[in-house]
Amino acid sequence: MRSIHNIRTLTAGLALALAAGIVAAPAASASAAPVFANDGATIAAAVWRDSRMVDLEIRSPAVGAVVPVRVLVPRGWSSDSERTWPVLYLLQGAHDDYTSWTRSTSIEAFTSDKDAIIVMPSAGPTGLPTRWWNEGKNAPDYETFQVTELMQLLQRGYRASTVRAVAGVSTGGYGAIMMAAHHPGAFTAAASYSGILDTTYPGMPEVLGAIVTREYLSPDSLWGDAVGNEPMWSADNPFEQATSLRSTALFISCGNGRDQSADQLGGTLESTLWQQSIAFTDRLRLLGIPAETDLYNGGVHDWPSWEGEFNKSWPMLSASLGLSR
Repeated sequence: MRSIHNIRTLTAGLALALAAGIVAAPAASASAAPVFANDGATIAAAVWRDSRMVDLEIRSPAVGAVVPVRVLVPRGWSSDSERTWPVLYLLQGAHDDYTSWTRSTSIEAFTSDKDAIIVMPSAGPTGLPTRWWNEGKNAPDYETFQVTELMQLLQRGYRASTVRAVAGVSTGGYGAIMMAAHHPGAFTAAASYSGILDTTYPGMPEVLGAIVTREYLSPDSLWGDAVGNEPMWSADNPFEQATSLRSTALFISCGNGRDQSADQLGGTLESTLWQQSIAFTDRLRLLGIPAETDLYNGGVHDWPSWEGEFNKSWPMLSASLGLSR
């Protein structure tokens, strides 16, 4: 397998072609008629950045806002095609956005010869694709946006198939595993890179509260108080919902952050997730649920580690999508 680091390609010619108006968007990129999800969600705008990359703006009733999504289509894609393509969701981390994978990795070049649609949805500034409590309002609901609204729109407007895998970093790693557990069968595989996999592990409620507070939100707006609103915390905890992962191929990775010479903060953040990652993988073993794991020495809570872990998980993800190696 080629490393994602070794396949960076020159794009200057493409950029010049786009600037000159030579490269057009794929065929029928603007649908003849708007498409809608069952609840009325629709694609409000689609802006093609190059011949493969399109940024969608989706009007989402579940979130109550217009939510951005970045999509990479495979070569030969057309919205008028008679065929469909499998889908790989790549989820952002906290304090980042839907552009993070294309900004921080070579995912566009890496997938240039892969016969799949790559989808990078926003989960808001916290990167938590979950249903928020918000004093009983149960909104915004980024999980319904990603698992229901977005999937339906991609199937109805972008030739996405029902074969899907999901992977994410940090809070996106939490989302990948939690959505797979909440929706058995929706994803053939799920991969977490330094994800929060036990939300009630000692110290984790405080970590989640800090993530939410950094975005100038009340920490209780997420799932309420961890004790007073325990049923919601349990329902949204991968550790507690692990039994629902039996039908999903899994890849779980996390470092212990001990090599902090290059990134002390990133190493410290990684080490906070180390023990609960071990607890989660131990629970999978006790339940008899197979998983590929890479709980490794060193590592930082940042893209230099996550990109390497994506490379390691790619054989599992590609096999689950039915792609040739």
